Amino acid sequence: MIEPDWPAPPRVRAVSTQRSGGISRGAYTSLNLAAHVGDDPRRVAANRRALTEALGLAGEPAWLTQVHGTTIVDLDSEAAGEADGAVTGRAGKVCVVMTADCLPVLLTNRAGSRVAAAHAGWRGLLAGVLPATVRRLGGPPEEILAWLGPAIGPASYEVGPELKAAFDAADPGSERYFRPGRGDRWLADLYGLASSSLRAAGVTTIHGGGFCTYAESKRFFSHRRQAPCGRMATLIWLGE
Repeated sequence: MIEPDWPAPPRVRAVSTQRSGGISRGAYTSLNLAAHVGDDPRRVAANRRALTEALGLAGEPAWLTQVHGTTIVDLDSEAAGEADGAVTGRAGKVCVVMTADCLPVLLTNRAGSRVAAAHAGWRGLLAGVLPATVRRLGGPPEEILAWLGPAIGPASYEVGPELKAAFDAADPGSERYFRPGRGDRWLADLYGLASSSLRAAGVTTIHGGGFCTYAESKRFFSHRRQAPCGRMATLIWLGE
């Protein structure tokens, strides 16, 4: 597993899984944690149990049904459901998002009293999933720390001109996060786009990035490299 390298308070616990260490087979080898991608449900359940036990969690993580939107659930008062992020201020509640090229983003306040996880693919970034998560986390944005987990890297994420145009229309400054690819294609920097969105929401302390799920096939699942495929999980919770 990957432990975020960020100055979060000691009470804040967080990890991002890699693809090894489970019992799934074939395209899902081996620690697939997603139940919606065609893997054997029994193997997924076993992988999730193993993860929960390995992390010493008091209960099951709050697995979401992710839809590339901007709904963020507060686990202190709402059930996990159709959403693309979760926040909590209670010890033992575990926020989790699953990815296989999209960007997982973790947030905490400097006091270590609230944490959040968000699923940020291009659709979510364009729609404003990160500002929505910052708002639900609450408190002054300048007191929030962010960590960017494993996602497809800027050398591998080739997109069409219509996607670049959509980001340009939403924020002309986003042009700096695209560079020419083949023909009319562009190479997009998800890490840069996410950092820009966080800064616009008032969050300036941003760590992580530098991974590439597409290029690092032994470490990560990548939907763009091989579909169907499994999903990694990025989790954050508060210790006692």
